[in-house]
Amino acid sequence: MRTILLAVLGLAGCMPGGSAPAPSTPAPAAASTPAPARRTVPMDSARARQLYVSNRPEDHPVADYAEHMAAKARTDSIFAARSRGVMRYEKITYRSQVDGLEIPAYVFSPLTPRAKGHAAMVWVHGGVHGNWDQNYLPFIIEAVQRGYVILAPEYRGSTGYGEAFHRAIDYGGKELDDVETAYAVLQARPEVDPSRIGIMGWSHGGFITAHLLQRGAQTKFVAGVAMVPTTNLVFRLSYKGPGYQRSFSTQDGLRGLPFERRDEYIKRSPYYSVDSLARPILVHVATNDTDADFVESQPYIDALRARKPDLAETKVYVNPTPGPTSVGHTFSRRVNRQTLEREDSPEQIDSWNLVWAFFEKWLKP
Repeated sequence: MRTILLAVLGLAGCMPGGSAPAPSTPAPAAASTPAPARRTVPMDSARARQLYVSNRPEDHPVADYAEHMAAKARTDSIFAARSRGVMRYEKITYRSQVDGLEIPAYVFSPLTPRAKGHAAMVWVHGGVHGNWDQNYLPFIIEAVQRGYVILAPEYRGSTGYGEAFHRAIDYGGKELDDVETAYAVLQARPEVDPSRIGIMGWSHGGFITAHLLQRGAQTKFVAGVAMVPTTNLVFRLSYKGPGYQRSFSTQDGLRGLPFERRDEYIKRSPYYSVDSLARPILVHVATNDTDADFVESQPYIDALRARKPDLAETKVYVNPTPGPTSVGHTFSRRVNRQTLEREDSPEQIDSWNLVWAFFEKWLKP
């Protein structure tokens, strides 16, 4: 019985006293099945070049720096000419509080200044590499006629000031200090009431505006408006693709993409600091925006409405009327490029009415 049990277990030939197993006929060898052939796909070098994203600052996209400087000279000439008899115009520079870099800026103010009597605003232009141009002119004039002093900084990375300034771009980094320093510049001006200084920006400028209003107890500005702002670089760089990513990954302060510098990109995205909003903010976005796409801005709007309802005023414009050269991203700053007059749509009129009401409430010009 013991032998049978061990045999069943296949152990009889291995145990003391067990019977040796009977010789067995070898099983026929299984027919060999050839391994599937590996499919070799040749490297598509054109595709590889298209997808490659460097993290070296020397690979930052180049620009026509001479043409940008010439365009800036033309803009300055237009500002000077169009300001005569309408408002005071100055081109100044100031040193950034973060590292002393000289920041050019425009100042527009009423022809007859009131000593310490004017509310003031910092207005921030957009563009990954952008600048203040003449297309902002009708809105500047309207602001000055309402009694505001406007300071428009050309923060690092702005175009029109040469290659070194262009390459100094620091999106969501030192540029925030460049713009915040403008607050102190306005405070020191004799015609400005230092207790009534706000901020407003478009696109990248709206991104900067949101950041500077979301600094908690360190926030300086009384109130601000962020128009069609960039809000989430982590998400944005994923859907914009390599061509857009290269302008970020090659910045000296970033040197990589979000998967490489996750904490840095989160820190530089206003969406993740909504809880630090400390001053009233007005935000307008458009569902047909193809630059700061609604798929990016909607979560920011939702976060403001859910977590900061007492400080945030928001409005979503559903498919605002397209302009002759653009759709939603510039729905509230449509300008005839020949006459430099507003080209109003119903949405543009509504948006600016809300903007002026917001600033009149908080800055009392």
